[in-house]
Amino acid sequence: MQVSRQKIVVLGTGGTIAGTSAQAGDNIGYTAAQVGVEQLLAAVPGLSLAAGGAALQAEQVAQLDSKDMDMSVWQALAVRCAQLLQEPDVQGVVITHGTDTLEETAWFLNLVLDTHAKPVVLTCAMRPASALTPDGPQNLLDAVAVATTQGAHGVVSVAAGEVHGARHVQKVHPYRVNAFSSGDAGPLGWVEEGKVRLVQGWPLAPAGKALPAIEKIANAAVWPRVEIILNHAGASGAMVDALVRDGVQGLVVACTGNGTVHHALEAALIKAQDVGVRVVRSTRCPEGQVLPKPGDALPDSQGLSPVKARITLMLDLLAQ
Repeated sequence: MQVSRQKIVVLGTGGTIAGTSAQAGDNIGYTAAQVGVEQLLAAVPGLSLAAGGAALQAEQVAQLDSKDMDMSVWQALAVRCAQLLQEPDVQGVVITHGTDTLEETAWFLNLVLDTHAKPVVLTCAMRPASALTPDGPQNLLDAVAVATTQGAHGVVSVAAGEVHGARHVQKVHPYRVNAFSSGDAGPLGWVEEGKVRLVQGWPLAPAGKALPAIEKIANAAVWPRVEIILNHAGASGAMVDALVRDGVQGLVVACTGNGTVHHALEAALIKAQDVGVRVVRSTRCPEGQVLPKPGDALPDSQGLSPVKARITLMLDLLAQ
């Protein structure tokens, strides 16, 4: 069932969905972020029908390969989304994005936007716009269908017919078109012939954080520096020591298993924590989460992946 408000705003940031290749059959040798968002929308038949009577408005916020996503683009994207979500004639926001860092942008927006009443839908493509069978047009159709679904809210991603929440979604494959998964949490639902079939409820942004976060972000000239460290066989504390000397403010550890850390690396992390560096443990396992134990010397990420734990820690430091 579709609800009729006045418009859906599609914000373009580039990515493979806007990429082109010299040869139509080349799905890996393309250049991302070549096609403008207005051109992308114009090339999708049936998009106005998918909008369910709402007008489509396109804006180009950025034009980059998402491997090069940075804080300045996040800043512009978050501020613009916040403005649009407050406009009564905006039903929802769709963002075209590259696949490489989509999960990070989704989680960042989830933390800083008030999406309790309206959706922010990120979509993407694994094949460029010039491919023989591009996946971007269908993903755009599905994203608009999600944005116009009655009751939709929260930050979600839509690709290959699946709807994923910002907290759990991860890119899990470098090539196939169904490259995203929510691990053992599973997708929120599916888009089937323009209709959304949910098996879980719509996600909600953390209560009470959105407005203060946006105010901080809009005025942030310098972002807190948080880096990710990987635990592995033979790990040492040398990288941690170097980062502390270089002024790092936070460290997220992609631990082995249930938050385990090589003893040499752990010693360096505890020393860093003792001198004021915030340290958080996550796991490099693609499913599950760290289960904390009494007496743990280093706090855990409360189920967040390493890249999402980094974003959360960065925003916590920014709030201070």
